[in-house]
Parts: sequence; structure tokens; C-alpha cells
Amino acid sequence: MRALQLVADRRIELVDLPPPPPPAAGEASVAISAVALNHIDVWGWRGMAFAKRKMPLVIGAEAAGVVTAVGDGVTSVKPGQIVSIFGARTCGHCKACREGRDNLCENVGGVHGFHLDGFAQEQVVMPARNLVPAPEGADATDAAVAPITFGTVEHMLFDNAKLEAGETVLVHAGGSGIGTAAIQLAKMAGATVITTVGSDAKIEPAKALGADHVINYRTDRFEGVVRKLTAKKGVDVVFEHVGADTWQGSMFSLKRGGRLVTCGSTSGVSATINLMQLFQQQLRLIGSFGCRMENMATVMAKLATKKVRPVIDTEVGFDGLDKALQRMEGRDVFGKILLRIA
Repeated sequence: MRALQLVADRRIELVDLPPPPPPAAGEASVAISAVALNHIDVWGWRGMAFAKRKMPLVIGAEAAGVVTAVGDGVTSVKPGQIVSIFGARTCGHCKACREGRDNLCENVGGVHGFHLDGFAQEQVVMPARNLVPAPEGADATDAAVAPITFGTVEHMLFDNAKLEAGETVLVHAGGSGIGTAAIQLAKMAGATVITTVGSDAKIEPAKALGADHVINYRTDRFEGVVRKLTAKKGVDVVFEHVGADTWQGSMFSLKRGGRLVTCGSTSGVSATINLMQLFQQQLRLIGSFGCRMENMATVMAKLATKKVRPVIDTEVGFDGLDKALQRMEGRDVFGKILLRIA
């Protein structure tokens, strides 16, 4: 079977691998349909792995496919079903896993496509418990963006930040994959959405997704515009995933008692905090990583309604990955790049 392997930093090769063995008890075979690319793929491609890994390594952390066979005892999925694949190898036995808090697994074995072989291959065998069936009305593209793109946002905005109808949220990088998801999910929940983008060309597409106000952060100080838009009160929630470049402005954009939820640090991993501002304004800073499998089911149900949709910038084949990652690194993308396998 065909697969894309990272063989060295910034070097991906298309290779032929032997197909996986039949599924054992508790496992299922999945024919991969699509892989959604994320910044975690860019980090791995650059060589930014924060745990031991061995190359060659099959890339791809977010994917969906069709079940082709199941092992003994598997009843949660069946052949022919479209499934979304949870991207971390969790134990399924610790307290967090038993409680459905999968992204807090105490014995996680790594992230597929980053520490472990990923999904940019024609077939995989996975523990069936890591597969979430797509509901009626959701297709393979919907399922492919559920584990990270939409699942991360669902977990950030609603599990962690507790965003409610009538509140105002600032979404950074509204043209990114999770930015486009955050605009739509926040608007669907009844929030007022302010978003930042990196070029004027992204303003109208962001508005078309439901953003009420769009700020080009390259030409305006976003925190100043946010204060004007909110009559100097600030926003209830900041959806932060940029990191050092936007951190101070994000803090300044919050109203008293506001919540900042963050899942990323693409512009740097270190930032300073004004502690007097933090406690005097009674702000809440919330870290968020990945999602729960329940979040994947929830977002696929929302996607099935067609009231929210994956924003696909480009679809590529096996031969287009290097250029796709280069475009993502240069932030020359609006939405997602999808690797179509079947």
C-alpha cells in the first residue's frame, strides 16, 4: 500500500509498505479516505518533535476512513461505516479515559503522525474504541476534520471557556483551519464574533463564515480595535492559538472576569503576564489540548446539519504534500488543506 513517510527534516517520500495484518480482538481495519493537515504536521516536518520518535515516520494526525473489517468483540463500529479517528494512542483504562476525558489520558503513547505512525497511508488498523462513527448526513470530509480542527474548537469554546449566547469572542487567525471552525461554531452558539486575519484578501471570506467584525492585524493593532468595538469593555472570551505575538494584546482585549483559552503557540512558546492585571481584572487563563471523543461526535452532528461546514482551501494527492506544508508554514491558506486518498 502507498504511504507518505517523513524520512528527514523537510523531506517526505512516497513509499510502498506492506498492508497491516487483519484486525485482532478489539480492533478494526480502516481504509483511509482523507487526511486533514494541521500545524502539528508542519512542526513534525520541521523537526519540532517534543518526544522521542523514529524515522521514517508516516505523517498525518487527523483523518477519516471507512471500516473494512472488525476483530472479535467489536460492536461499536461495523464494515462500511465512515469513521473519524482519534489521533492519540490512549490507554482506555486510566481514570481520565474511563471518564471520557480522553485528552487527559495518564498513559498516552503519543500522537499519530508526530510520535507514532500517522494516517497518510491507504489502510490502518486501530483500536475500535478510538473510532467515532459519522452520523447520517456527515461525509468523509466532515469526519476528517472532526478530531483536531472542529473537535479542538468544540472543547476550547464550550468545555473550557463555557462560551454562551450573547457573549463576545475574539477569534485569532480567522483564516486558519481552527479559526474558520471557531468563527462558525461560536456564531452557531449565538455569540458575537470578532476575528483577526493576516491580509485584506481574507476579510470577506471571514465575514462570509459569520464573523461580525474582521481586523487585519498587519495594518491595525487588534487590541485597540477590540476596545473600540466593545465600548472599552473588552470581550468575554479570547480564542488564542497564536502565542507570543498576540499574547499581550489578547490579555488587554479581555473584559473584567473574561476568559482566555489557548491551544497553540505557533509564534513562540514563551510570553509574559502582567500579574496585577490578571488578579485585579479577575481574568481566567485556560489551557486546552486536543479534544474528547465525545466532542468529535458532537461536531460531526453539527456538520451533518450543514449549518457549519469544513472550509477546504485545497485538496492534494500524495504528490502534493511538501508544497502544501510550505504553504501552511507561510500562512498562505484560508481554511484546511486536505490530502485525498480515496
